[in-house]
Amino acid sequence: MKKTLFMLVVAALFSAASEKAFAQFEKGDKLLNAGINLGGTYGGGGVGVGASFEGGVHDFISVGGQADFTTWNYGYVGYKWRYNFFTIAARGSYHYGKHFLKLDNLDLYAGPSLGYRVSSFNDPDGWSGIYDDGYGSGVFFGVFAGARYYFKPNMGVFAEVGYNASPLKAGIAFKF
Repeated sequence: MKKTLFMLVVAALFSAASEKAFAQFEKGDKLLNAGINLGGTYGGGGVGVGASFEGGVHDFISVGGQADFTTWNYGYVGYKWRYNFFTIAARGSYHYGKHFLKLDNLDLYAGPSLGYRVSSFNDPDGWSGIYDDGYGSGVFFGVFAGARYYFKPNMGVFAEVGYNASPLKAGIAFKF
């Protein structure tokens, strides 16, 4: 355990000492996130998958798009319903980490998303009762805050929270 901790500290020191090895976000960077969505849409729980791509247009700003699919089930007393949500949106991020952080391999960002959400409802038991596709499809507006941690110059992990396709997204991040 002590050896592992020592090696992590040494690796962190070397990565912090290297000026360009893990440079924070810069103009011209292309960022790809791919991962899982947890928490569902509209607070319904569930899981999903999603991806986003952004390109740096300024030292602090990136713009791009995202696509997410989230599904969750609801049911009681032998009945069950399935809700599916497919979201496609434009998004922008403000990368604020380098204003106050000296960690080159950590990128902190936040921003809005605007797009369209397609909602579908399935009642496999044939009983609709009061449960139906009350969500409907329509314009989608979201906000998020996230962090990317690069353990290699072009590869890392990310996590996002907020009111977006789901309350929590996590997965793998790439920088080109």
